[in-house]
Amino acid sequence: MRIIAIQKEAQDLSKRDFVPHLRDEARRGWELYKEGVIREMYFRDDKPEAVLILECKDVEEAEEKLSTLPLVQKGLISFELIPLRPYHGYERLFEKE
Repeated sequence: MRIIAIQKEAQDLSKRDFVPHLRDEARRGWELYKEGVIREMYFRDDKPEAVLILECKDVEEAEEKLSTLPLVQKGLISFELIPLRPYHGYERLFEKE
């Protein structure tokens, strides 16, 4: 299952709160990428949030995997998870009128 994960920062933090953990965060992100959990990763252009495309069996597995990220463990970020399913709208093209 594909899942969109949108990063949310905890309130009242500065960039300095994140700096000591960023290398470990990148390392763990790379491990999740190599495992096939993280399929794509982006930064939003309009605000400082990461958007991840995950491949997991369900939302619970996605939560479990993301909980291993250092910034999540430190309570600096969390994620909104949006499960996706295939788009079936093209089937209308093959229906008899």
